Amino acid sequence: SGSYANVYLAEFFSSNDEKQNRYLACKVVDVSKAPKDFVKKFLPRELDILVRLNHPHIVHIHSIFQRKTKYFVFMRNAENGDLLEYVLKKGPVSEAQARVWIRQLALGVQYLHGMDIAHRDLKCENCLITANYNLKLADFGFARFVMDSNGKQLLSSTYCGSLSYAAPEVLRGMPYYPKMADVWSCGVIIYVCINKAMPFDDTNVKRLHEQQISRRWKFRSKVVDSLSEQVKQLVIHLLEPDTNKRWRIDQVVDSDWIALDPRFKVLTKAEENALVQALIERRQYLDGISRKGRDPVKSKGETDDMKVLKPTTHEDHLPRVDLQSTVTIANE
Repeated sequence: SGSYANVYLAEFFSSNDEKQNRYLACKVVDVSKAPKDFVKKFLPRELDILVRLNHPHIVHIHSIFQRKTKYFVFMRNAENGDLLEYVLKKGPVSEAQARVWIRQLALGVQYLHGMDIAHRDLKCENCLITANYNLKLADFGFARFVMDSNGKQLLSSTYCGSLSYAAPEVLRGMPYYPKMADVWSCGVIIYVCINKAMPFDDTNVKRLHEQQISRRWKFRSKVVDSLSEQVKQLVIHLLEPDTNKRWRIDQVVDSDWIALDPRFKVLTKAEENALVQALIERRQYLDGISRKGRDPVKSKGETDDMKVLKPTTHEDHLPRVDLQSTVTIANE
């Protein structure tokens, strides 16, 4: 629960086949209790983005409804909680398992960036773990398109996300490129995964920024000797304070560390299709904002006083990742 939104466990009943009944997570947002800035700016952005998303490593949005002052966002339930919970409970993640999850995260972010969407709140708590141990990126409350009608990249001036995962350019309080800030956050997530610790001390903002700029961080002594040189180099390239030198998300996907597992050198059909669709969605968004008076979320149907913003959809079969000493992939 939050100040103006709660998440419930909901049960979905299919009228066609009772065997399809399953549990969903339902985020209920009450705009009557929310600040005006959220209702007028952040919520419309989030809904506009949610109805467009379709990627195997992003939490599946089942349907969205609006009734009076409440929005109901039904989504895939993550049975194994989030990545932070997992690390705190199980300890540092093995490189083999981290490689699976970070690849899934990176492909999800690559898809968003391909649509010119920045997440702006990447953190372990927003990386959900399903029953079959797949990672799903979630929570698009701070997400936004980062281009204008001419396709020019826009700077962001809003401080978003968690202090621990915020890039140095965000902490400076100056306009920044949010895609690059997303990549920094990915670096922190990888670090937390394999260290079970944060790379920087965030108890003081000024000291945190100084540590970031001067690259004052190191791998924990408990794990440093067991880590591959490839994962060390990846984290170094992501926790780079100079945005001109920091890696882009494409470089994470194509990194030597990910390629250590030869299966990950090739995209699955679902991953490939999602990237193609991202370019189509980007074009449609550009066409939309070039027309004045565009309603950011178009209703696809109405029943009494209930608006259907995104109708019920069914999730594709996705690859399963088992937590074993040798990581294997099977159908979910």
